[in-house]
Amino acid sequence: MVSASPRTVPELFLDRVGRTPDAEAFRHPEGDGWRRLTWAGTEARVRAIAAGLAGLGVAAEEVCAILAGTRIEWVLADLAILCAGGATSTIYPSSTAEECAFILADAGAVVCFAEDAAQAAKILTRRAELPRLRHVVVLEGPGASDGSTLALAELEARGRARDAAHPGAFEEACAAVRPEALATLIYTSGTTGQPKGVELTHAGWVAQSEAIERSGILAHPDPLQLFWLPLAHSFGKMIGTAQLRIGFPTAVDGRIDRLVQNLGEVRPTFVCAVPRIFEKVHARVLLDASSQGPLRAAIFDWALGVGRAAAQAARDGRPIGPLLAAQRAVADRLVFRRVRDRFGGRLRFFISGSAPLSRDVAEFFDAMGIVILEGYGLTESSAATHCNLPQDRRLGTVGPPFPGVEVRLEADGEVLMRAPWNMRGYRGLAEATAEALDAEGWLHTGDVGTLDAAGRLAITDRKRDLIKTSGGKFVAPTELEARLKARCPQLSQVLIHGDRRPFVTALVTLDPDALRRWSEARGLGALSPERAAGHPEVQALVRAAVDAMNETLPRFATVKRFAVLPRDLSEAEGELTPSQKVKRKVVEARYRELLDGLYAAPPGSPRT
Repeated sequence: MVSASPRTVPELFLDRVGRTPDAEAFRHPEGDGWRRLTWAGTEARVRAIAAGLAGLGVAAEEVCAILAGTRIEWVLADLAILCAGGATSTIYPSSTAEECAFILADAGAVVCFAEDAAQAAKILTRRAELPRLRHVVVLEGPGASDGSTLALAELEARGRARDAAHPGAFEEACAAVRPEALATLIYTSGTTGQPKGVELTHAGWVAQSEAIERSGILAHPDPLQLFWLPLAHSFGKMIGTAQLRIGFPTAVDGRIDRLVQNLGEVRPTFVCAVPRIFEKVHARVLLDASSQGPLRAAIFDWALGVGRAAAQAARDGRPIGPLLAAQRAVADRLVFRRVRDRFGGRLRFFISGSAPLSRDVAEFFDAMGIVILEGYGLTESSAATHCNLPQDRRLGTVGPPFPGVEVRLEADGEVLMRAPWNMRGYRGLAEATAEALDAEGWLHTGDVGTLDAAGRLAITDRKRDLIKTSGGKFVAPTELEARLKARCPQLSQVLIHGDRRPFVTALVTLDPDALRRWSEARGLGALSPERAAGHPEVQALVRAAVDAMNETLPRFATVKRFAVLPRDLSEAEGELTPSQKVKRKVVEARYRELLDGLYAAPPGSPRT
């Protein structure tokens, strides 16, 4: 056990091991079940990998990259890199060989952990461009016979032998890490321009983990997390260091196709997620309700209305009353409990981050007794600066700041934040660092927001994404996009357009599964998005949702025309970031001719 208060991530890790060596730390898939790792068992594997890295010559603050999906080996490699004195850089497994090469070269990585031979091949094809890269370690499968890659199992075996030959070396390496040293180098997703390497320190992660503990957000009996989000994102790193501080166990499995099954098997008490997941669940529940016949659809609608009324009363601090309470109990038994059971039956709350959550979607889940705690932060702020709390939550906001975070708003509404865990800068980009982080330590987020009397922050949009029509009116596209998706469960993505244009338009895509179920229920067969794009009934479906949304908007913000795209946007096509945010400029450039066509006729003419 670390004798003093932990100052670095290695000290935080060893302190946790010393406090609860026999407690469960992780569980991960193995065969048809789950294998559990105690904190002592985790330390043994981390020690071996760290010693193996020392044997490869990894020196203080040298960067080791991880190119892999979310799995237990990712966590072990990250901890081992830090305990060896190195720094971790992250690469999404969906990255192209060119993107991998850019990050590895810019980071100056000396070692890269690759998930398997296929991921390693991305690196090996660009090896000539990476003179500093000395070793490629594959997490799954054997190393290459030509020595171009080394298996993780072999690295661990070498590390165990080295640790036995040099007792105390692991502890010395951990103790030598400085609080101000680089711990993590995360490259921004790049919705615009080239990704920038965000430098985050050990001291920052430790301070943030302490603030999360002090907030009480995870202080409930028998906590258990299911984690499936990309560990390459700062959201994953944030919850990982909070786990070291608090000590809750985490089930790790990044396979999205197993998420529903894993929720039932693991039965977590909390899950971190992104808004896209809630949008999909929202759409699926609505489609299920509408496809079970008029009677069940009517029961669902009645139950949802009751749930909304009860939830609104609770949010307003008003008593529900005996009649509404009785109706709520019936609605819960007939509808809501079945929805909650999909999440394992023990879930206390979701934590939502990475992008704004639609108010409509949030109210939908709240009506069913499913708590979503929306939070906020940037990669540049080590992910978490704000979050709603179980004991203090307000829909439409991202909650109060964590202890230690200062917030203020500029005259134009831009959110500025100062916290001990703000980045130390962008790697090798002094000018960009000075633009984002001023001399007084305030991080200029680029987000526009408001603060209520209790200090809760509400984010209205990205400053650079705000649309200014040719009539001089400002429109927040993200808010409209979320509203439209919430009103039409068959939609997958929405892009609101109109900057320097006479009115607002939209590009929309269709969710293939939701579309298929909808079209089959109407006797149209299994429509593909390509066939559906111009179908009159699909056009009418989208038009009805647009018209319903427009009724709630000021005239200048209403969507006058729209186009249904023949396919969904995708990460593979470069249209979405790994956290499923639309790359607005990429999509607008790709569909420039179509967008121009929406403005070629007056707004009152038939829409595409």
